[in-house]
Amino acid sequence: RLPSAPVRPRGDPRLLFVNAGMNQFKPIFLGTVHPRSELAQHRRVVNSQKCVRAGGKHNDLEDVGRDTYHHTFFEMLGNWSFGDYFKEEACSMAWELLTEVYEIPRDRLYVTYFGGDPSLGLSADEECRDVWLRLGVPASHVLPFPLKDNFWEMGDTGPCGPCTEIHYDHVGGGRNAAALVNQGSPDVVEIWNLVFMQYSREVEGNLLPLPQHHVDTGMGLERLVTVLQNKRSNYDTDLFTPILDAIHKGCRAPRYQGLVGNADVGRVNMAYRVVADHVRTLCVCITDGIYPGFSGAELVLRRILRRAVRFCSEVLQAPPGLLASLVPTVVEVLGDAYPELTRNANQIKDIINENEAAFLSSLERGRRIIERTVQQMEPSTNFPAEVAWSLYGSLGFPLDLIDLMLEEKGISLDSAAFNELVLEDAKRKAGGPQAGEPGSTNTHLDVHSLAWLQGSKVPATDDSPKYAYTLGQHGHYEFSPCQATVLMLYRDQCLQKEVGAGQRCGVILDRTNFYAQQGGQDSDQGYMIRLGQQDVLFPVESVHLCGGYVIHEVTAVETLRAGDEVQLFVDEARRLACMTNHTATHLLNFALRHVLGDSTEQRGSHVTAERLRFDFDTTGHVTVEQLQQVEQVVQDLIQKNEVVHMAEVPLTLARRVQGLRAVDEGYPDPVRIVSLGVPVENVLTCDSKAAMQTSVELCCGTHLLQTGSVEDLAIISERQLVKGISRVIAVTGGRAKEAREVGQCLAMEVDSVSLRMKQRITSIPEMQNLSKEVGQLTKMVASTAMPQWQRKELQTILKALQRTANTAVKKLELQQAEKVAQILLAKYCNQPIIIDTIPAGSLSILMKVVNQLCDKSPGTSVLLLSPQASGEVLCACQVSKSCLPGFSAADWAVAVCAQMEGKAGGSPIVAKGSGNAKGMQGALTTALEFAQSKL
Repeated sequence: RLPSAPVRPRGDPRLLFVNAGMNQFKPIFLGTVHPRSELAQHRRVVNSQKCVRAGGKHNDLEDVGRDTYHHTFFEMLGNWSFGDYFKEEACSMAWELLTEVYEIPRDRLYVTYFGGDPSLGLSADEECRDVWLRLGVPASHVLPFPLKDNFWEMGDTGPCGPCTEIHYDHVGGGRNAAALVNQGSPDVVEIWNLVFMQYSREVEGNLLPLPQHHVDTGMGLERLVTVLQNKRSNYDTDLFTPILDAIHKGCRAPRYQGLVGNADVGRVNMAYRVVADHVRTLCVCITDGIYPGFSGAELVLRRILRRAVRFCSEVLQAPPGLLASLVPTVVEVLGDAYPELTRNANQIKDIINENEAAFLSSLERGRRIIERTVQQMEPSTNFPAEVAWSLYGSLGFPLDLIDLMLEEKGISLDSAAFNELVLEDAKRKAGGPQAGEPGSTNTHLDVHSLAWLQGSKVPATDDSPKYAYTLGQHGHYEFSPCQATVLMLYRDQCLQKEVGAGQRCGVILDRTNFYAQQGGQDSDQGYMIRLGQQDVLFPVESVHLCGGYVIHEVTAVETLRAGDEVQLFVDEARRLACMTNHTATHLLNFALRHVLGDSTEQRGSHVTAERLRFDFDTTGHVTVEQLQQVEQVVQDLIQKNEVVHMAEVPLTLARRVQGLRAVDEGYPDPVRIVSLGVPVENVLTCDSKAAMQTSVELCCGTHLLQTGSVEDLAIISERQLVKGISRVIAVTGGRAKEAREVGQCLAMEVDSVSLRMKQRITSIPEMQNLSKEVGQLTKMVASTAMPQWQRKELQTILKALQRTANTAVKKLELQQAEKVAQILLAKYCNQPIIIDTIPAGSLSILMKVVNQLCDKSPGTSVLLLSPQASGEVLCACQVSKSCLPGFSAADWAVAVCAQMEGKAGGSPIVAKGSGNAKGMQGALTTALEFAQSKL
């Protein structure tokens, strides 16, 4: 019996969530599982898998709530055979469990089997049919169905096979319901699917028999419980009733009655189902490290949370906080099966509450934006698509809510333009690497090739030479040479004995000192030469591990053959840089836990020759002080020049180590332990607390032998990926030193601007230049690789300087405007209209002069023009409130600027614009005539 895998998929970029019980066993079906891993040892397995179907291919999100059986989160009970039992045993165990243990009446059960497909040359699965008949299932309850119903496929390619499904008739009473099986009837539902994996779907679409037969069965717990508790709806079982009761206590709506469709007035029952389902999904996903965010699974979870919040507030009339208040009930229902929920209950509540508050505030902002846009729209026009898109994309404002609000106002969205924006966005996103793209066809062995290699007793690659290096006298690493034999070549999903010149292929060797990409560390690069042929280099571009075989991606410069003897040369500089960064990652992991607390868990990492990336759990933003402390802890470990101890130990022994750091992935047995400063044998003693005081991790990566070689580490970026998960990027050695030097230079520049800002500056242009300088420095600080703690410090200083500069410019402009206003007041002496031209350095100053005049002479309406050296004329005006509504500043400015072939805009009281100097005289005449006509 195995525990459920987390719902965050491991090593499968095609999936947003684990959506079936078989996801964690894919490497076994594909044959890519490492022969020494725990997974490879399993023959018969049973478990209950947490599954989420929302987003991607299996998208049940919008259906949830409309009926009584769709869910985003469900539990999949499953049993598997990996090359062990097959049809006979699988069917008889299923029948025994359902009819003898669960005591489901036999006459209510119907079984289906694959009826064959002549177009694919597949005959009916009579073997399966006969098994059922032998078990005593009446022939009238054993039914054949075609490919779409009874042939299961993992994807477009890969393992597949016929399946047999067990269906249950809710009505019973001795009737024969065979005609209702697979007809979408709510009365007759599938409860268990038994898949017999015996074929592999190839790229060309043909089917080949699998070298090993597997069984994969899945039974949804929710449907099973519905049958066992004699209910017709999943929501009426005790998986949901406690949650529905808790919703009723926390809202103003009537009690849940199980109504659907038109009978469900006001969609109240639908809301109950949506909230009950979605809160289960939120609890499970957040526990497994998927938090509401902005892309991939995180974005889907954000939509789930926001959908639940809307149903809570709009339909159930519940106050904010209802969703989080349901968490203890969900934990009570699911916590025994998944204890991790109990441990994380408070964190789940906090994340739900924070996201709910953010969404409710976004809704309010969105409503205001819609109101403002509608006010500014021309009559009988469509709502602008770009505004709707920004509401949807930036605020996460639901589209159906935009439509609803516009409908209330009798306005419709410009759907064609909106769909265009959706397509553009999809195209832009599609420009990046696709989640579903397969890897290189030369480095990922297909299931048949793997089976052939294993069946032909081709030994797995001995890659232990990758660890064969020593630290020389002068601190230089010396990498042992490695000689190997080409066992097989792989090209275009075919094993070959020979590959011609100019062709790319995968080279499988008997042994290698190249590190294959795994454990978050990039693969080695380098080259190989044939023995006795020193001048012909075969470049190795990447290295991958597949089912225990290490595949070197090579471009053959000459013909390469199985049996060739080769000498391998790893790019030592690249390898050493990866070793440095991987050891530094362990130092960083330890330092983060030391500074931020023991609850800091690793969520992912990636080590390249250039830098390292590390994702971890965090309750809030990491402060400047904490970043400095983390760097200091790492510096201390580097200064101590601790020995890095590495040893392979049995996995069971390794897992007993207190304080051991490991991520959620399948480890080989024996497994490699990397310990800083403490020999592995000391760490393994039963009362050892060594792993609590230093870094001890399970790790297959290549590491330095002493920490001193890291030289330096600088964290150059830290940000929250999603609520609760932070990502740091760090550099080491010379790159870290360079980042610190750059940081020092920028700090000096910021100091210089600070000092100049403190001097008494009376010139507006001088202060504006200083403000511009602050803006440029702000951009440089944001985009340059430098220590993150220093970046944050400088950004705080620059923000304050920018505010000071802006305030100083405004103050100087105001002083200048006051002087000009005094002169004009004296010149026009309380006249009802002032129209004139004045010198002004900017539209801002011109506007301030106008404001000053109107403040000091409230009955006066003012329009001023200011010719600029560029040939442009600036215009600003303000109308006395006593002249409203007949006299509008906006109309006045438009009329004047039109004379200068320019544009203007504003409100009835104040307006501004610009035009061309050629029309300035005519503009002054128009200004006077317009004003006189309105007074």
